[in-house]
Amino acid sequence: MDYNQLAVNLLDAKSLISSLGAIGLLAIIFAETGLLVGFFLPGDSLLILAGVAASSAASSVLGDGAKLPIALLLVGAPICAIVGAQLGHLIGTKVGPRLFDKPDSKIFRREYVVKAEYYFDKFGPAKAVVLARFIPIVRTFLNPVAGTLEMPAKTFFVWNVVGGVLWTESMLLIGYFFGDAMAPVIDKYLIPAVALIVLISISPIIVEVIRERRKKKAGGDAEAAEPVGTGRHRKG
Repeated sequence: MDYNQLAVNLLDAKSLISSLGAIGLLAIIFAETGLLVGFFLPGDSLLILAGVAASSAASSVLGDGAKLPIALLLVGAPICAIVGAQLGHLIGTKVGPRLFDKPDSKIFRREYVVKAEYYFDKFGPAKAVVLARFIPIVRTFLNPVAGTLEMPAKTFFVWNVVGGVLWTESMLLIGYFFGDAMAPVIDKYLIPAVALIVLISISPIIVEVIRERRKKKAGGDAEAAEPVGTGRHRKG
């Protein structure tokens, strides 16, 4: 028996797919979005590589016998992502305050709640839930935070479905349709490709931040340019 083949690198999407197959991949998607210790798992690159593994480039990328069924992935991945996130929301609803209020917690920090509150207020709960899907780590922690902030389960479910389907299907189909083109350079360019996808997905957030800074700057400039003695700062 070759014990080297039994070793699985949990941070390497290629190793995970080669070793665990479609069912293992789906379990990891569930763990990353539902089990709060799964934030370190490579969800984006895993889904893209899974799409490649379901394409005609499967054997050249992962070796003979590694081809995955695209139908199972397209149905199973969004279901696992949605169910996982819903579990995260339930955890946040039931025990969120106790988890995030622990000052000595290594995983659950109060700062996550503060950031999520800003995120929710700035972009609205719906956009926050959808966009979070495309941001590593955030997609794990935002679900319980949404429950902690008492986002209604039905509302969360609707946007959870939208985000879960958009995230999983887009990543899988990128790998599936561009598998042949990506195969020769996949080890070298997979991470930059995922980084580009993440950057595009969070571009609305970047635009909003830039707009907010411009508003504040414009407001500050207008206040500074106002002539002294206009009565704005007079008392009484």
